Amino acid sequence: MKLLLLAQAAATLFMVGLIWMVQVVHYPLFDRVERNDFARFEADHQRLTTWVVAPPMLVELLTAVWLLGQRPHEVPAWSAWLGVVLVAVIWLSTIFAQVPQHNVLAHGFDEAAYRILVGTNWLRTVAWSVRGVLVLGMLGRVMR
Repeated sequence: MKLLLLAQAAATLFMVGLIWMVQVVHYPLFDRVERNDFARFEADHQRLTTWVVAPPMLVELLTAVWLLGQRPHEVPAWSAWLGVVLVAVIWLSTIFAQVPQHNVLAHGFDEAAYRILVGTNWLRTVAWSVRGVLVLGMLGRVMR
């Protein structure tokens, strides 16, 4: 069980760092890509980003759900449930907000899609940040 919690913490904390880098550095640079090159840039962004985010997001999802039934006794049930709710918010935002905007951008730079992408990504940034604090709290309880 403790290994499960460590895997969740590693995946979540990796994603916390990554989402802040994407939100503060990577996405703001999208509007500086040459318009003629943007569709190719976006295709590469989507393909390469998937290799980086899919494994930790899957680990995070599976461990968050697993912890609902197999959590260490030091971890309160509310924190396991909150963790799953935050993962759901992240995945739903990804599927219904970010992916559609990336699909629009795949055809070339679109100012409205870009602004929606950056704006709605704050939801994931905040949700992952809260998850980071939550999983550190879980680890702290178990380590005491």
